[in-house]
Amino acid sequence: MDNHIQLINLYDYYGTLLTEKQQTYFQDYYFNNLSLAEMSENYQVSRSAIHKQLKEAESKLEFYEAKLALLKNSQKIKELIKPLDVEIQNKIKELI
Repeated sequence: MDNHIQLINLYDYYGTLLTEKQQTYFQDYYFNNLSLAEMSENYQVSRSAIHKQLKEAESKLEFYEAKLALLKNSQKIKELIKPLDVEIQNKIKELI
């Protein structure tokens, strides 16, 4: 899985565990496709400060997944329910 997509998926599970600043920077960088230079202008901070916050956020997301494995387990469950009836699949997906 592409690292970019992996981080976005991890953010879906653990994003609220990041600081507000990290959440904002992560969303701008990964969802709004802003460059570090654009973000630097918007927030009046250096590019390196934004880069540092993004790297810290990415590390936290990977740490949480390593400890909790919510994304990994969700993907396993989705594979296991493929042979089930579509209605049952949908009900299980709502729970995860």
